[in-house]
Amino acid sequence: MKKTIRILRQKGPGEKAYFEDFPYETEQENATVATALMQIAARTDLAWEHSCLQKKCGACAMVVDQKPVLACDTALASCKGEVVVVEPLKKFPVVKDLLVDRSILADTLQEMQVYAQEQTEEQGSDGTGYREETVYEAARCLQCGLCLEICPNYYPEGTFAGMAAMAPIARLLAGEEAGRIKKTYTERIYEGCGKSLACRDVCPAGLDMDKLLSRNNKALRRKKKRR
Repeated sequence: MKKTIRILRQKGPGEKAYFEDFPYETEQENATVATALMQIAARTDLAWEHSCLQKKCGACAMVVDQKPVLACDTALASCKGEVVVVEPLKKFPVVKDLLVDRSILADTLQEMQVYAQEQTEEQGSDGTGYREETVYEAARCLQCGLCLEICPNYYPEGTFAGMAAMAPIARLLAGEEAGRIKKTYTERIYEGCGKSLACRDVCPAGLDMDKLLSRNNKALRRKKKRR
């Protein structure tokens, strides 16, 4: 298999971006974009982020042929044409080449205080499996940022925190933290989401965003009735 990997490169923040072509040839039928980038980086100064390369960490998030993906989960054979265009995520500041600064993901969760303040037996289970299922589903979020990249309602300067924040917050809404987090969820998630659900199509973990949103809204109504 022969491909030309066309990479949008940038020497640093504020520097002019430019495309550079790299010929790539392999006999591996299951070769991925990450496989090609590893070989290219081995002989150049290409900067990109990766870790597990097994679709578990979300580090290698980028844009391939105009679609937000994980490089380790994108087979070269699935890329149409001889030229594969690889670009960094566009909604995060570029550090160098394909490496972007995604610290806003953690900063947003900290700002929204998306962490458990109390632990109770009731918070652990409600006897129906509802909480356990919701918490497990939400915990599968990789915090890769692909959902924000494709979201038509998210931009870094806006108030809408996106699905990258919605998934972690679902763990709190399933327990006794719902009362504390209600206002934050309403202002930073509910009021900004246009329900396009484009995020569901690119989520590498396969999270059912529609289902999580419905459960979050149901949890808020349930807590309100209890009070």
